[in-house]
Amino acid sequence: MRSLSRSWPQGGAAVITRLFGALAVSSWLVTASPAGAAEVLEIQLEHLQIPINLRHLQRWSQGHNQHSLEVDLTNGGSDQDLWLGLLKPASRQELKQLLRAPLLRDRSFGRQLLDSWAGGQLLGELGELLTTEAGQPTTGQLQASLRQLLRQQREVSLIDLLVALPEPRLNLRLDGLLELAAQWRRQLGQQRHALRDLALMGLPPRRAEPLQEADGPPAHLQRLSLVVPHRRNPLPVEIWASAQPGRAERPWVLLLPGLGGNADQLGWLASALAQRGWTTVALQHPGSDSAALKASLAGQRPPPGAEVLAERLADVKALLAAQRSGGLPVQGDGMVLLGHSLGGVTALMAAGLKPEPGLDRRCARAVDRLPLTNLSLLLQCQLPAAALPPALPRPAELRGVVLFNSFGSLLWPERGLRELRVPALLVGGSLDLVTPPLQEQLELFLPVGHPRSRLALVQGGSHFSPLRLAPGDEALFRLGSDWVGVEPEAVQGLLLGMTSDFLDSLAGAGAGSSQRLLHRGVTAYVLDPSAAARWRGR
Repeated sequence: MRSLSRSWPQGGAAVITRLFGALAVSSWLVTASPAGAAEVLEIQLEHLQIPINLRHLQRWSQGHNQHSLEVDLTNGGSDQDLWLGLLKPASRQELKQLLRAPLLRDRSFGRQLLDSWAGGQLLGELGELLTTEAGQPTTGQLQASLRQLLRQQREVSLIDLLVALPEPRLNLRLDGLLELAAQWRRQLGQQRHALRDLALMGLPPRRAEPLQEADGPPAHLQRLSLVVPHRRNPLPVEIWASAQPGRAERPWVLLLPGLGGNADQLGWLASALAQRGWTTVALQHPGSDSAALKASLAGQRPPPGAEVLAERLADVKALLAAQRSGGLPVQGDGMVLLGHSLGGVTALMAAGLKPEPGLDRRCARAVDRLPLTNLSLLLQCQLPAAALPPALPRPAELRGVVLFNSFGSLLWPERGLRELRVPALLVGGSLDLVTPPLQEQLELFLPVGHPRSRLALVQGGSHFSPLRLAPGDEALFRLGSDWVGVEPEAVQGLLLGMTSDFLDSLAGAGAGSSQRLLHRGVTAYVLDPSAAARWRGR
């Protein structure tokens, strides 16, 4: 029994935390309880049943004295005290923090999340694990109770949600929770083993050039508003003209931010590429940028999701048409698409890559259990409901594609990037739980048909490593260290080095061999197609 009790906070509690972390990222309370509130939580594991009085658990979770449980026991506490007493002190503290931790912090944003597709998936999964006394899912009760609590206060905690549910007795299927925890540990273990194998491949080291930037915005930055036929308001566009004269023979780069992202969050990269000879255009997508995310935080609109992909593709199509007709003052020998996250999916579909048939069937299997270590599956599986848009015809001027933390394992599960027809650079981070590199970059890369294509993995990089946030953006994302990764500016130096090398290779300078790229204590493994196949086969 002792090992069983310890396994909850070390496994199940972590999964609950990840469940609600998934809700916040994929979309990027103690008060009087209502009548008929829950009184008993019965934890079930096979034939074992452990009843816990929720009011007692609530009072215990509020105690600031780390030894309050021992006091309860000496004063003739209940059987549940004995169960809680089996926990190690550190596990007890972790359980208290879990029970008190805010699930939703803002009333208006919380209500919008409850209406989102990802929020529905989360509540459905949790409702299957937390059932009524008769064994029925509590999905509807969870949603109604969260709405009521959000009308009363700004923060909702797990213990207050449990107490507020209108069921006298609740059953927590600990076996299902532990199964989720085991799945999470297996997936993380596979990723650790793969990273270890990558380090053992013995790739030759090379030190990246330091990231050198001007103190302020260079004079060649031009901001303009592009009138497009499919939008009421013009598109915001930033043009970073090449700082090196006589480089018109190089392709220009079209930079596409991710969901909830702005052009200026990738301005450091646009500026650095321009200083190295590549004119770069950063496109912003109204309706799925940081302004849209702030509007959802204020309760003015639902969080943007997969439904924005069609409009993003229309933005790219209109911008390319303007460049060809002279309406966009940009010149170059061809064009390269560079996208982050959903911007990467936009780039692939703008490059003519058509999603493979059967996405509905694949999604039914993929989200049978909430994907705790691959949150991009939620966005991919929202696409059928949002009406998956057709890919654009491949632009004749396209010379290559660069993808930072992109995804598409359910969109292109068999052919991957084989039909892209141009070189591609795929970059992932070892700490990325939104678009994990093994599933979302390696599997797409392996069928790649172009010998100059490269796959790169940044040790310690996260999904958000490519972004530089302006003052005030930190509060918008509210991300902890688990999501930010290590040394973002060091990672960005590697990203610039890999992107520059790849763009040089498009001009016939040679793609370079597989290698370990080093910069300020951070390592990136750069693999050609044959090295990537060896990595997967280890």
